[in-house]
Amino acid sequence: MNERTDARTVLISGGGRGIGAATARVMAAAGWNVSLGMRSPALPDWASEVAGTVAAHRYDAADPQSATDWVAAARERFGRIDAVVANAGIMIRGTVIETSDADFDELMAVNVGAPRRLVKAAWDDLAASGRGRVIIVSSLSGKRVKSAGSGLYSVSKFAATGLAHAIRHAGFELGIRATAVCPGFVATDMGLPLAKVPAEELTSPEDLARSIAFLIELPNTSSVAEFAVNCRLEESF
Repeated sequence: MNERTDARTVLISGGGRGIGAATARVMAAAGWNVSLGMRSPALPDWASEVAGTVAAHRYDAADPQSATDWVAAARERFGRIDAVVANAGIMIRGTVIETSDADFDELMAVNVGAPRRLVKAAWDDLAASGRGRVIIVSSLSGKRVKSAGSGLYSVSKFAATGLAHAIRHAGFELGIRATAVCPGFVATDMGLPLAKVPAEELTSPEDLARSIAFLIELPNTSSVAEFAVNCRLEESF
C-alpha cells in the first residue's frame, strides 16, 4: 500500500514515546511519511489527522533481525526511505568498574550496535535518495563524563557519537549526511527521574523534535556533524 510514494519517508526508532514520538508528529506535520519502530507497535492518536502517512512496525533494538524486517516493511509501504532517526536507547547507571560485563554488552548492543544495523539496512535507500539523512540521538554524556555513576552510559554514548561521525564519512559522497544529536536532560520518562527537577526546567521533547526536523531538512551543503542541546549552564555545553 503506497499512499504517498512522492513524499519522503523517515524511520524513527523508539517512536512510541518521548523524543521519538515528538519527532514523528513534527515530521508528519511537515509532509513526510513516518514509519515508527516500536517494541509494541501501535499508531498514535494523532495519526488519524494525517491518514495513510504513518505506520507502526515492530522494532526491538536488542533483536538484530528486526531492523531488516522493519526496513523491508517501510520500503514496501512507502516505496522509499530518505531518513533514519535512531532514537531507541537504554540507560543503565553504574561505574565502568562495578558494573557487570552483561550490562556493558547490553548498553553497547542497544545504544551503538542497533543504530548501526538499522542504518546499514536502510543504506541503499538513503543513497538512492541523493540526500539521505541519519540522526543518531546520542547525549551530552557522549561528549563528557559528568559522574562515576553515569560512566558506563557515557561510554556507550561516546561510541554513538562516534558512530554518527563514521556514518557521515561513509556516506558523504553518496549525499548522506549524519548528525549526532546530543541533548542534556530532556523531559521524558528517562530524563525526569534522573534530573529530579520539574519538567518545565528541562528541554522538552517537542523542542528537540523541531531541532531534529531542522537538521534533516538542511541541504547537502550544510552538513552538521554534532548538535548539542542543554537546559543547564556548563563550561562547554
